[in-house]
Amino acid sequence: RFYEKVQALHQDPEASVDNPLLAFSLIKRLHSDWPNIIYSDEATENTQALHAGFKEVEQELPGAEDLDGAARALMRLQDVYALSVKGMANGVFQRAGAGRPALYSPSRRVSLSADDCFHVGKVAYDTGDYYHSIAWLEEAVGLFRLSYGSWNPEDRSSLEDALDHLAFSYFMVLTDARCWGHGVSGDTNSPADPGNQRVARNVAKYEKLLETGAAASARPLRRPNGTHLQSRDTYEELCQRPGVQPTPERLPHLGCSYETNGSPYLLLQPAKKEMVQIQPYVALYHDFISDAEAETIKGLAGPWLQRSVVASGEKQQKAEYRISKSAWLKDTADPVVRALEQRIAAVTGLDLRPPYAEYLQVVNYGLGGHYEPHFDHATSRKSPLYRMKSGNRIATVMIYLSAVEAGGSTAFIYANFSVPVVKNAALFWWNLRRNGDGDGDTLHAGCPVLAGDKWVANKWIHEHGQEFRRPCSANPQD
Repeated sequence: RFYEKVQALHQDPEASVDNPLLAFSLIKRLHSDWPNIIYSDEATENTQALHAGFKEVEQELPGAEDLDGAARALMRLQDVYALSVKGMANGVFQRAGAGRPALYSPSRRVSLSADDCFHVGKVAYDTGDYYHSIAWLEEAVGLFRLSYGSWNPEDRSSLEDALDHLAFSYFMVLTDARCWGHGVSGDTNSPADPGNQRVARNVAKYEKLLETGAAASARPLRRPNGTHLQSRDTYEELCQRPGVQPTPERLPHLGCSYETNGSPYLLLQPAKKEMVQIQPYVALYHDFISDAEAETIKGLAGPWLQRSVVASGEKQQKAEYRISKSAWLKDTADPVVRALEQRIAAVTGLDLRPPYAEYLQVVNYGLGGHYEPHFDHATSRKSPLYRMKSGNRIATVMIYLSAVEAGGSTAFIYANFSVPVVKNAALFWWNLRRNGDGDGDTLHAGCPVLAGDKWVANKWIHEHGQEFRRPCSANPQD
């Protein structure tokens, strides 16, 4: 039965792991569902052969960190795009609230099982995030009740488990959990053992704490604090927009043009420039890279991809507010990289020779990949950027190497606009003002990828070496 289910998924030409629900279910199936099948009683006749075959590939399969990360990605998509948990469980990417259009309509709907929803809720539960655990565990309870009478050997959880975790989640947000605990033993639709000792102990504990007044007064259920809580609402609203919407007063200053920037390199093929914003200065160069060049760069970076890190004081470390994988490419890695750097230098008019610019950084944002609001330039002299002894990052060039089906926009928080992913285009902006101070309006974020696989290449250019290419203004305030 399980083999037939998996075979049906793989034979469907419409199935694509661009769909985050299908990607999550695939990771979960490879990490936990298959082992549960392999070690089930139903497989006893083939135990040795199955175990030997599984051991051969076990090290290459997703691990617990991958599965938990995929669950957190679904919760991230739920938050940023204001998605309904019930809708996600049914394979619909619908914003919470009646009458709102779907943000993404996959060609094939993939629904989550009760056990899938339980695992997402359990990941939140284990970190004390009861805001998310309640929503996902409630959905798991509903699905377990609908499937009463059928049980899959690959599932690790049951209605009893879901109710038990849900009861404690409710208790921790100071809501009377006794009704949920009794629902395990008294629910006529529950296949649980009425004499379950764990549930009985938990119900007794809840009642004792409530009767003795150990629980404080009820408080509203709130989302956990984000890294950039003050800008969270703006960030999420921008991520939900389809793209930048210029106001009428800005329209005369924005437009498209062919640019040579005085460079012989661009005479025969000028750059296709679209002005996106005046302050901060943001421009989008269309058709900046070809499909073949983009594939070459992705192929060069692929074997070297590692979890992206962020600057923390004088150290570099992983962080939940940046979920992606990245690799660095020197211009000597391939003629394509060298040609791309020459093109960047021609378009920007800046000096990219070492040490005035960093190596090309190639980044892959997979399931729910994102980068919360941040500055590209250093805001502290302790930043590792200053170890290069070439000054702060004066400008950023971000090249979109792929398209995405939904999500993944670049949102400028304080400037209040977003730029959607445009395949093969390059986004350029100045990080520093002409006086050398950081431009606060460049606070930006990479919105979570809702559907698809987002690849970008970043080129960060430093201020040293650019003194005569972008000189200071006569006005010290510029």
